[in-house]
Order: sequence, then C-alpha cells, then structure tokens
Amino acid sequence: GTITVAGSTAMQPFVEEAAREFMARNPDVQITVQGGGSGTGLSQVMQGAVDIGNSDIFAEEKEGIDASQLKDHRVVVQAFAVVAHPDVGVDNLTKQQVQDIFTGKIKNWKDVGGRDQKIFVVNRPKGSGTRGTFKQYVMDGKEEARGDAEQDSNGTVHKIVSETPGAISYLGIAYCDEKVKTIKIDGAAPTEQDIAAGKYPFWSYGHMYTRGEPAPLVKAFIDFILSDEVQQGIVKEMHYFPVTGMQVERKP
Repeated sequence: GTITVAGSTAMQPFVEEAAREFMARNPDVQITVQGGGSGTGLSQVMQGAVDIGNSDIFAEEKEGIDASQLKDHRVVVQAFAVVAHPDVGVDNLTKQQVQDIFTGKIKNWKDVGGRDQKIFVVNRPKGSGTRGTFKQYVMDGKEEARGDAEQDSNGTVHKIVSETPGAISYLGIAYCDEKVKTIKIDGAAPTEQDIAAGKYPFWSYGHMYTRGEPAPLVKAFIDFILSDEVQQGIVKEMHYFPVTGMQVERKP
C-alpha cells in the first residue's frame, strides 16, 4: 500500500528517515513525505489529499481547520532555536531582548552586547507552525515587525542566516550546526534537560494528524514511530526528543 504525508518542514527530516526505515522492512509499502508547512499539512489531511498531516501546532490553533474531524498523534518533541550569523558576538539573549529584536525596537547587535552591526531579521510567514510556536512561547503573543526577509523552509532560513552578516531567525534544532550560532534564551539551551524541566520555552510537539481513525497501514507506521526503537534511536540521533520523557505537558 501507499502512505502520503505532508506538512511541517521542522518534522520532515525525522519523518523521512522513519519512512525509509519502515519501507526497508516492508518493501511493498511506499511512503511519500513532503513539506509545505504545518498549515498545509493540516488543510491537506482535512481535505483528504494526504493520509497524514504533520504539524508543529495543535489543529485547534489553526484558523479554518475543524479539529474535531482530526485525530492527534503526538509523536515527538521538537526544540527550536533562535539562531544568528556566527560573527554577531552574542550567544545568550533574554526573552525580552529577543522580543525587542523581533518587534524592531533593537536594531543593532551592540545594544545586546554584540558587535556594532545592523541586525538583519529573517521572519517566517504567518502560516508557519514554527512562527506560531515562537509567537506564543517566546514573543508572549507580541506581533513580529516586518523583517528584512521572510522564508518558510528551515533549510532556506539556515542558508540565509549562515551567509548574511548580522542575520537572526529561528530554526528547528535538527538544522542547527556550526554554520549558525545557537542563542540561549535567559541562559537556557534547547536541550532535552532544559525543555523537560520547563526552563526552555521554545519547543512544540510534533503532531501527525489523521482524518479520524487512521487506516491500518497508516496506524502501523505511526505505531512504528512511537516504538521505543524509533523514539530512543532515530528521534535522538536526529536531535529531536522522545515524546515519552516530558515532565511538562502543553495543551492547545
């Protein structure tokens, strides 16, 4: 049989890897995983265009989605990081400083202890699940100012931030590497320990939504992702965190 998946680009690398492993064990199964963002995943699964819609946000938080028709499978915890060009001279910001940068109040890195350099803000579009998480838990609901650039894909954001002097944005931590600087928030880092203890705010569940109860094959794939083998293996190897180890819980 076949399974079609679309949605969150933050979840995409992990779901693609899990799909490869599942197909290797089940050669007669074909799984297609596409991105497009959380909003796309939710609307496509709701329309019946895909079997699974991947989302960084609860369906209840997305306008135009009838969450009562969808079944939520929380499969992973994903951390996001505020990231900057490596040469900005800052590796920790207070939550207030992050808010002041993204609302446009602070425009130069020297005002937060860094280099005398203009801050180049890369925003995510309004349909982005990562932006929704950022607005709710880091910006405390404040609206971001119009930045210098806007990109939805984690891969493209990473490229822009790594190549643009003074740039700042935010990414799923699966995309963080030495080409960008990961910024702590109030001294807390996007680690399993700081998230599980409730110290680090910028995380979300990775949801796989199905329209009603999943078909047997789709359920088998979701069960595989929730298995100890995948949760302790692929999930951790790819810089996500098992959904089973959380001491704090979020609700829509």
